[in-house]
Amino acid sequence: MKTSRFAALTSSLLLAAGAALFGAGQAAAASADFGYVALGDSYSSGVGAGNYDSGSGNCKRTTRAYPALWAAAHAPQTFSFAACSGARTGDVLSGQLSPLNSGTDLVSITIGGNDAGFSDVMTTCVLQSESTCVSRVNQAKAYVDSTLPGQLDQVYDAIHGRAPGAHVVVLGYPRFYKLNGTCVTGLTEGERSAINGAADYLNAAIAKRAADHGFTFASVAGAFTGHEICSGDAWLHSVNWLNIGESYHPTAAGQSGGYLPVFTNAA
Repeated sequence: MKTSRFAALTSSLLLAAGAALFGAGQAAAASADFGYVALGDSYSSGVGAGNYDSGSGNCKRTTRAYPALWAAAHAPQTFSFAACSGARTGDVLSGQLSPLNSGTDLVSITIGGNDAGFSDVMTTCVLQSESTCVSRVNQAKAYVDSTLPGQLDQVYDAIHGRAPGAHVVVLGYPRFYKLNGTCVTGLTEGERSAINGAADYLNAAIAKRAADHGFTFASVAGAFTGHEICSGDAWLHSVNWLNIGESYHPTAAGQSGGYLPVFTNAA
């Protein structure tokens, strides 16, 4: 397993302190500056976790989201939280990259789900027939094949261009449903299976583009196993007609128990 940039920085600081303590010459002081920038969509801003920062407006950023939880635990010198609900690749390019610079050490991002039509897929599957749902899922998968890779390339190229020395962690999306689980109403098992398959398909495409750019892809599918909708211990909201925007997003437990440890291990 590779040592993270943050862990390496911590080790260098401890070594420098030890050298000074025991009089081992004039060791060069390690820089205490460590910059972390969190980019992406609602899965990074924390939609579904509640306690939103009113100053973030429709971006719905929260201290319960994994980027803020990681920053609170590790105290980077600078932390820029730019992720925004509803963001697509074009929104990252036009509105989220300004905090990045040559001093940025760590970047996290979830992006691609909105480009692939995540919201419309779920709306179609909830309101229409199984065959229509599966057709819409297949349409989204075709988009992932034909168009999304180029859009991801633009984002990843821009991140590297602005922060060439940063360790970039690209996080994926969870599967939504435990098949043959506790749900007795709602979507059919065929619809749930198609949606899970689409999540895997999207994650595979994102992982490929991340790897080709030298970035770290961090899958959350394993962390959410046993905590999907219909599991009896869900870390994801099912459809919520009273707050539709939180539907199919991680709860606070999904952020702290699912995304946070995965990111921490990859950072």
